[in-house]
Amino acid sequence: MPRTADPIRGTDTWRDAALVTGAFVALLWVLEIVDTASGHQLDTYGIQPRSEEGLVGIAVAPMLHFGFEHLVSNTVPVAVLGFLALVTGVARGLLATAIIWLVGGAGVWLFAGSHSNHAGASVLIFGWIVYLVVRGLLNRRTTEILIGVAVFLLYSGALLGVLPGQPGISWQGHLFGAIGGAIAARLLNRPRPASSYALR
Repeated sequence: MPRTADPIRGTDTWRDAALVTGAFVALLWVLEIVDTASGHQLDTYGIQPRSEEGLVGIAVAPMLHFGFEHLVSNTVPVAVLGFLALVTGVARGLLATAIIWLVGGAGVWLFAGSHSNHAGASVLIFGWIVYLVVRGLLNRRTTEILIGVAVFLLYSGALLGVLPGQPGISWQGHLFGAIGGAIAARLLNRPRPASSYALR
């Protein structure tokens, strides 16, 4: 009988999560190199609230950054949180990411200030933080609880970024990304069966 990788501990899942996350990080860097070489023409594809042109940004803005400094600040959180979102199930992690991506982008397009431009993977970062923490609380699976606790300890301070503050920072992207993370955790909730809590 062929070996089936365990969804939590299987090396196949760890490898796939690492490959997908690594490929996404590489894509971010390739796009920023292209953007810089083109005189930052890709920046115009960010989310521009309530404009027809800005709708394109919902699909592409999380992959674009306003310079290498912006990208560098997001690279490690994307690598760490993206991997953690995928490592307990790549398909579920990708679906959660899609929900965060859509809710975050749509929220920015609908509610951010007019004549502004929003881009960057921080919408995903804030979404993943909340998704991982809330997922652990809802699912009550040991591995996911431990991941949620670790993420909360490492990144809870960053959640203050959902509040209006520093000029030039898209707090709306942070806020709606976080909302998207909570929605994803709720929609994709898979609590342990009651029987798994029985004493043996």
